[in-house]
Amino acid sequence: MSDSNNPFVAPKKRANSASQNLAVAWSVAGVALAVAVVLLVVWKQNKTVQQHQISNLRTEVGRTAADLAKALAINQTNQDLIVLLTSQITELQREQALAGHLARTLEDEMRDQLESKDVTISKLQGKLTVTIVDRVMFDSGESILKPDGAAVMQKIADLLAAHPELKIHVIGHTDNIPIRQAAQSRFASNWELSASRALAAVHFLTEKAGVDPRRLGAVGYGEFHPIADNSTAEGRAKNRRIAITILPDELVAPDAAPMAKDHASTNSIPVMAPDLPGK
Repeated sequence: MSDSNNPFVAPKKRANSASQNLAVAWSVAGVALAVAVVLLVVWKQNKTVQQHQISNLRTEVGRTAADLAKALAINQTNQDLIVLLTSQITELQREQALAGHLARTLEDEMRDQLESKDVTISKLQGKLTVTIVDRVMFDSGESILKPDGAAVMQKIADLLAAHPELKIHVIGHTDNIPIRQAAQSRFASNWELSASRALAAVHFLTEKAGVDPRRLGAVGYGEFHPIADNSTAEGRAKNRRIAITILPDELVAPDAAPMAKDHASTNSIPVMAPDLPGK
């Protein structure tokens, strides 16, 4: 009897075949499981990398947003500063134009009301100067203000009342004739005489005409700043003079600027030291 006709051989073959199929199935399942595990591991790794990348991206976006906000804030600050500076420049230009107009108006008013053969008006480098010959202001060798001189000083004070921002320097000048012996007990030299005359004018402006003393300064130049030849009587007459120099605050020397209001004395008058002798 052949194996194919043997009833005991067929079931055995079928059992072996089933066993082989089962082994193959388990092998395939094992491989599939291994592949699945590998894919799961790779997926998790990729997911971790992606999450890390996303976290970094979010951090970078946050940093960029903060930088952008900061840049926008700086830009806004700059824009505000530009607007402020533009406004200040416009205001300064307006004030400068107004100051120029007021200065021209003051000069015109002074020329109209004061200028004569004894009173001259000049303007140089922003300084307006009223020059008054001494015969109007004082007697020879004296420093007591005459009525005519007081009248001129009152007119000057009235004109300057509308310009409180301007400073006033009163400067005394003499010729080169020495102080006569009888007067040397009061004036040791022409310096003392010129300074005393300047102070007499300043005292009148503050005490009689109501000018704020913080606006004023007095100086005596003696004979050392002549404007004419002292060898002639006419030249000496021109040299004996009081000069009222009117100038804006920015042209006042720092050491000659008035004191702060809280510390200024209403009775004090600043006196500037005279220059060294010289022409």
